[in-house]
Amino acid sequence: MNADAIRSVKYASFTRLLHWVSALMIVGMIPIGVIMQQDGLERATQDFMFILHKNGGVILLMLVLARLLWRSVTPAPPPPAHLPQWQVTAAFTVQWGLYLMLLVMAISGYVRVRAGGFPIEMLDALNVPSFVPQSDPLAETAQTIHSNARFVLVALILVHVGAALRHAFARDGVFSRIWPPVGRG
Repeated sequence: MNADAIRSVKYASFTRLLHWVSALMIVGMIPIGVIMQQDGLERATQDFMFILHKNGGVILLMLVLARLLWRSVTPAPPPPAHLPQWQVTAAFTVQWGLYLMLLVMAISGYVRVRAGGFPIEMLDALNVPSFVPQSDPLAETAQTIHSNARFVLVALILVHVGAALRHAFARDGVFSRIWPPVGRG
């Protein structure tokens, strides 16, 4: 595929920027979420990590909502014609699965924190009221959802990254649709 053909099917610059900022946020959120729950962690470190994770979740939710809104007005370019239909279907399924799981993670995290009676410092600073009542059973249910959904999210991320790497090494024009994060590429 020649450079002009690849360039014509690139995602919009803003789409690419949102994608890579979201990716960096997720890459940070996952280890923070795991480490903050470790036994023996100093309380001050654990508190700091919880604050980062909670507020990062708010930012990530805003990014996901921005991506969905942006995608509704700026559709993805058509897939390259050389891709087999099963790859097009798999890519579509994984991409929308990622959106869904990111929403599940953000909402369940929010419900877990608010129903548990804990602050979300960023929202509290903006005087955003809680949208859920304080409830231990609700907090526990949300925690269960959040804890289990992370495995689905990580699995989807691994499939997405694996496919991206395959296309990057194959130099078939698919990875270059989303890279570089900004500019004309």
